[in-house]
Amino acid sequence: MKGNVPSKKKQLVPIREPLRKFLRKHNRDVDLPLQYEDLTRYESSIPLLDQEGNDTLWRTVFYSQYDWEEVNESLKQIYALLKTDGDVEVLEHLKIARVDFCTFGNTKPFRIRIINRLNDNYDHFYLKKADASRIYGLELEDLLSPNRVTFLVDRATLVEEHIAGIPGDDFMKKHLDDSNFNQIRIAKEFIKFNERCFVRLLGDMRSYNYVIDITPDIEGSQFRMRAIDFDQQSYEGWKSFYLPQYFKENNPIIFLGMKHMRPETVTQYQQEERSLIAARVKTSQQQFNELFSVMVKDEMSEKKKIYSLSNELGYHHKTKAFDKCQTMGEVVLTNIKLLLQKDFKQSIDDITSFKLLK
Repeated sequence: MKGNVPSKKKQLVPIREPLRKFLRKHNRDVDLPLQYEDLTRYESSIPLLDQEGNDTLWRTVFYSQYDWEEVNESLKQIYALLKTDGDVEVLEHLKIARVDFCTFGNTKPFRIRIINRLNDNYDHFYLKKADASRIYGLELEDLLSPNRVTFLVDRATLVEEHIAGIPGDDFMKKHLDDSNFNQIRIAKEFIKFNERCFVRLLGDMRSYNYVIDITPDIEGSQFRMRAIDFDQQSYEGWKSFYLPQYFKENNPIIFLGMKHMRPETVTQYQQEERSLIAARVKTSQQQFNELFSVMVKDEMSEKKKIYSLSNELGYHHKTKAFDKCQTMGEVVLTNIKLLLQKDFKQSIDDITSFKLLK
């Protein structure tokens, strides 16, 4: 067991033509007025500190007057494409307040802070280096989770909307000392989040790679955990990497589960989440089929990682269904089929019209 740490810095996976064709069909691939590399031509930068004066690992960047005019206008147009399908009427009231750059992470994102001048309300969006693994992760999040995500791709540039919520590590520091009722709800949500990640093999869900959205309710609050980092979509080669419960950074919430949850309750919540995922597959059957017809043929990881993960999942499920998997896409599809098959009245092979793994 290597431990839940990526084996080495993950290389960006190129977007090949079949995936590009899928993105074009579903209006994800568009012509952007500005590319990621254009934002790298800043003149200077300063550290961005949080409200308590701590370094955020982001740097606010500054452009020359000549470049800023073009950058400002292009970023507003990208925001309009992301939020209003390119309706330029919204541009009149928008202002780019700040551009931040993060050198931490594979995609080295730029975060754009944009303000509506009519009411001073602000929003964020991101420009990143395009990575096929991340795109598959975003698509699976949109299809299989209770959350919708919006993103756009143009050549080597990926644009993502901001996912609002409290970062998991901050949440654990400030929000776990709550009523028993809310603690139970937090523990329940983590079980469901853990299950969502494992079904679609989204890895590296340490506390700083997801956020918690809190919704006040009649009694107490409702909590939802949302992944914000999709770089490790089915890339590494060991099972525990895809189960957030095995990351020590998540221990404070795991301890809540140990305090409040009985084994049969955990099993109930896992089954509930699988049933919900199965229902989402049924309602988006065509797009699900189209995505996996591309994903099962794509080269997303190394052969040794595919072999290792296939062996671990085969042992976990007590099946030989993974033995013939040649790609990570086939591993993901096999895992989904095995975990969801009890939730379908007919076999998932019939529902999804797949013959790829027979």
